[in-house]
Amino acid sequence: MLLLLPPSEGKTPAPAGAAPIDLPKLSDAGALGGQREAVLEALAKVSAQPDAVEVLGIGASLADEAARNTRLLREPAAPAAEVYTGVLYAAARLDEVAGSAAARDCVRIVSGLWGAVCPADRIPAYRLSMSVDLPGVGKLAAAWRAPLAAALGARAAGDVVVDCRSATYVAAWKPPVSGADAAEWVTVRVVRETGGKRTVVSHNAKHTRGVLAGHLLRRETVPTSAAGLLEAAGELVGSVIGTEAGTGLRYVLLEATLYPATTRTGPQTLELVIA
Repeated sequence: MLLLLPPSEGKTPAPAGAAPIDLPKLSDAGALGGQREAVLEALAKVSAQPDAVEVLGIGASLADEAARNTRLLREPAAPAAEVYTGVLYAAARLDEVAGSAAARDCVRIVSGLWGAVCPADRIPAYRLSMSVDLPGVGKLAAAWRAPLAAALGARAAGDVVVDCRSATYVAAWKPPVSGADAAEWVTVRVVRETGGKRTVVSHNAKHTRGVLAGHLLRRETVPTSAAGLLEAAGELVGSVIGTEAGTGLRYVLLEATLYPATTRTGPQTLELVIA
């Protein structure tokens, strides 16, 4: 299994005094190192300019975080599983298993700045989305496509790729589903059933994907096929997936279904139904 996660929008800075990032020690440094350095340099330059927040597509209230981008090589760093926070990461409790063999081998967090990192890779907090057109580099999704293919293509070949990323990050690398390096590519869709009708959800979707990710990493064995992924997801059917803030209402996983790809080069879809 290769589990692909998006970065969280918000990041939790590492404790003051922690050692800074060591770029050569990041995962896949051979394939991604050169592009990481290029993006870091371009980001620092842009973030020092008066229009940084506009170029980066962030609110004016985040100007301090843009300023941090100018000194990322000196900022304290912590494991990515602790820097990335938010609904999905809280549900997966990824920080608890970041150092496990399953997390090191199976999880890649796709990033506009780093390309892809493992949960245990030490990084500083930063602000940069894959959707940015970064002066000096260009559109990040396009800029990362070839390096990510070099870093992840061989790892994905013959395995199941469980894709929990948003469309912005999917654009940076799509696993091949045919040919010598083909993988079984499966995206995860979450829908909610209410009164017999099913609708796509957002907040609960992130949480449910996180619960699934945590479950996959804590199993005795990780799935190695789409059929195995469906079986693993089925183990959660009937269990409480989460509790809604404010109302205290609990929601349960009703069903897990694997749908075939709708296009020749597209992914299969694992649909999780909650209620």
